[in-house]
Amino acid sequence: MTRVAIVNNGLSNLDSIFRVLQECGANPFVTSTPAELQNATRIVLPGVGSFGKAMQNLRETGLADQLQEMVVTDGVPFMGICLGMQLVTQSSEEDAGVSGLAWVDAKVKKLQTSSPTERIPHVGWNEIFPSDNVPLFEGIPAGTDFYFVHSYHVDCGDVTLPISHTPYCGDFVSAIAKDNIMGVQFHPEKSQKAGFRLLNNFLKI
Repeated sequence: MTRVAIVNNGLSNLDSIFRVLQECGANPFVTSTPAELQNATRIVLPGVGSFGKAMQNLRETGLADQLQEMVVTDGVPFMGICLGMQLVTQSSEEDAGVSGLAWVDAKVKKLQTSSPTERIPHVGWNEIFPSDNVPLFEGIPAGTDFYFVHSYHVDCGDVTLPISHTPYCGDFVSAIAKDNIMGVQFHPEKSQKAGFRLLNNFLKI
């Protein structure tokens, strides 16, 4: 059974992601220490709250260094969810001067409305349009709705990073992937059948 570490950075309610991963057949466990993290064969980093506070928590607990070793050096499959996806970038407009994990060539910027009907924060169901032949989205057709709650988005310097986009506030990247590193801006644990399928796909990668 797949041992999935759910990283507790002190800012998230982890019950939903824990329960859904169990339903997918995984053996999830919540960790807030580097020693516990070493037991994982997959890692999920959820997140709500601010970029700066989340990075402070990861660095002060030693989790940032342990994540670097396991994900970047050892190649353990990793998924960042919402703020967790944003933390793998270099920096964020939300907290200027704070460095992210910097695993990918991307920065986080605030969403900008492109029509009078759009609202920030972007809260609710919206469509995702995956790239072709992406394992994370296997069996999930273009136009499938996922659940979002965010005010910031990932702006990719590396044009190979985006694997899904969402037509809101112009158009933003709703998922990224680089080798074993994956991130989704939406909440799969709140996205019912589609989210269950996506997490199942992650467990197979």
